[in-house]
Amino acid sequence: MSEKNQTNSAEPKESAEQRTGASGEGRSSLYQKVVPPQKPARRPEPAAKKKPQKPADQVIGGEAVPVKEPAPQPAKPRRRRQPQKQAQQSPSKAPQVLAQLTRQKSAQQKKTSQRQQGKRGRQGQQKPSIKAYFLGGLNEIGKNFTLFECEDDMMIVDCGMAFPDGDMLGVDLVLPDFTFVERNADKIRGIVLTHGHEDHIGAMPYLLKKINLPVYGTPLTLGLVEGKLKEHGLSNKAKLNVVHPGSQIKLGCMTVELIHVNHSIPDSVALAIHSPAGTIVHTGDFKIDCTPAQGDMIDLGRFAQLGQEGVLALFADSTNAERPGYTMSESKVNDSFDRLFKQAENSRIIIATFASNISRVQQIINCAVKYGRKVALSGRSMLNVMGIGVEMGYLEVPEGVLIDLDLINRYPKDKIVLVTTGSQGEPMSALTRMAFADHRKVEVGPGDFIIISARPIPGNEKTVGTVIDELMKRGCQVVYESMYEVHVSGHACQEELKLMQGITKPKFFIPVHGEQKHLRKHAGLAYAMGKNASDVFIGDIGDVLELNQDYMKKLSSVPAGRVLVDGLGVGDVGSIVLRDRKHLAEDGLIVVVCTLSQSDGHIVSGPDVVSRGFVYVRESEPLIDEARVLVNSVLENCLENKIHDWGTLKTKIKDELSRMLYDRTKRSPMILPIIMEV
Repeated sequence: MSEKNQTNSAEPKESAEQRTGASGEGRSSLYQKVVPPQKPARRPEPAAKKKPQKPADQVIGGEAVPVKEPAPQPAKPRRRRQPQKQAQQSPSKAPQVLAQLTRQKSAQQKKTSQRQQGKRGRQGQQKPSIKAYFLGGLNEIGKNFTLFECEDDMMIVDCGMAFPDGDMLGVDLVLPDFTFVERNADKIRGIVLTHGHEDHIGAMPYLLKKINLPVYGTPLTLGLVEGKLKEHGLSNKAKLNVVHPGSQIKLGCMTVELIHVNHSIPDSVALAIHSPAGTIVHTGDFKIDCTPAQGDMIDLGRFAQLGQEGVLALFADSTNAERPGYTMSESKVNDSFDRLFKQAENSRIIIATFASNISRVQQIINCAVKYGRKVALSGRSMLNVMGIGVEMGYLEVPEGVLIDLDLINRYPKDKIVLVTTGSQGEPMSALTRMAFADHRKVEVGPGDFIIISARPIPGNEKTVGTVIDELMKRGCQVVYESMYEVHVSGHACQEELKLMQGITKPKFFIPVHGEQKHLRKHAGLAYAMGKNASDVFIGDIGDVLELNQDYMKKLSSVPAGRVLVDGLGVGDVGSIVLRDRKHLAEDGLIVVVCTLSQSDGHIVSGPDVVSRGFVYVRESEPLIDEARVLVNSVLENCLENKIHDWGTLKTKIKDELSRMLYDRTKRSPMILPIIMEV
């Protein structure tokens, strides 16, 4: 019960005089004026105007005090316990002492709370680690394939393919090795795609044939993936989930946020992977374009916000790390097209570009409409991508502008724009077949104005140059990137890369997407911005990187590499087959055929020597006759020594014949002995 409620309810309110004692001292609401203790035998005479006294249990340090009209007391009054030192204080200092005690108690509680919070903070610092498995996209262009793992949950970022090198004879595609992914299929929660280029989605059908995982991507990206899945008969089996920039995907303990970026294909995104270990930012392919041909500018604000919140590691595109300055805006290409269309007003215009560059094709269509030309498309991939672009609303084509390739000869040359594939000099592309007069529907020559609106991918410079030379030999006028601004890159240059590092403020930096020279150059930009070498990791395919808020370290490697696709065969062409193909291409083949008797091993017929790709037989008959005599002597010698094992016979024929042919020609053809018994 409070002191206010313990007073007599019938007692009138105290006057100002009653609230102060005779000496004029003020009293707080918790303390009453204490009458000096008297001898117990004496009771003071009641005075008419004397202030009533409180019971002794309400007076700190006091004894029994008589009151004029004692109020009824509870049976067991609650005593307010105070330190003995406070009982000796005068009533005037009591409020200050109580306030001091309150402050001391509050300070003690605050210190206790801080110690508890500090303990919890130290416990909270023991965050788990997140691992990055680099299964593709390092020390190469293409085949981007990365896997992240945190607390037994895994997710895949991109699943791309690469085009074969010049020494991969007969190979159509190069895929990542899916061995590690297949072993951990039960942990993988999904695949997130950054955009729709072949080097990021090209291997999707081959992976989904092995493991059917949920796939997440923007509308255009999944539209392109769906087209690929239809070709492989997987369209009804795949689990495709459309997401948009700004949305989030929950994959186990990780939440993946999509961030809008600029690139040479619409609907490109970067990823912010929020995990218990921290936030990982994966830029995908990006550039900073303030005036893009389609869509909005890159969402730099969100990257900066993530930098303020704290980024554990930044995985950044390194393709253009060697190029200083900034990447030009896509609007520059539009101005160049306008000038070139005026320049070629009396010619047929043929433009080669990437099939996936929808914004570039939109610019071409806009110029064609402006100058009254019809547009035709050539190349299977060009037709597929543009069909998806029109269907999904990413490509606007006015009615009557687009015509079939079979109808181009019905129009004057100066009224036609032909958009084709082959900007990289691919052997089977439409432009390459035109250059070598192998195209069934288009024949190029004088009066053709050809624009190559693309920059050669590193390694393709020679093939692109060959195509340009062949076109010029046929009388075509050819315009390419180094002559006019007919192409801008979709990748960030050095200043943009530094800007991305500056606003995200990562603790660790990992350059990705590029050859070794690109990765090293990108790492050099990080060093120039103050990063320590211990906080930058340059990896290779198969490397595993563990990231923690306290450290970054490399773990033991996992199976990774390349799988070659030749026709319908996937993985059946390996290094041995490629070695044999290279051997055949360089030195040709010699086939030795002979028939032996099953009873005694003597020669029944032959030996016959057949050459393919080694020498022209009709002009080298003496050499072939000498080879035939040598093989015959080897077989006779083996018969005399009673050697009948076919393996030994073939080895001796190959060794002796190879030695003789090298002495005569300084060449080492592949030698294939064929022995039959009758």
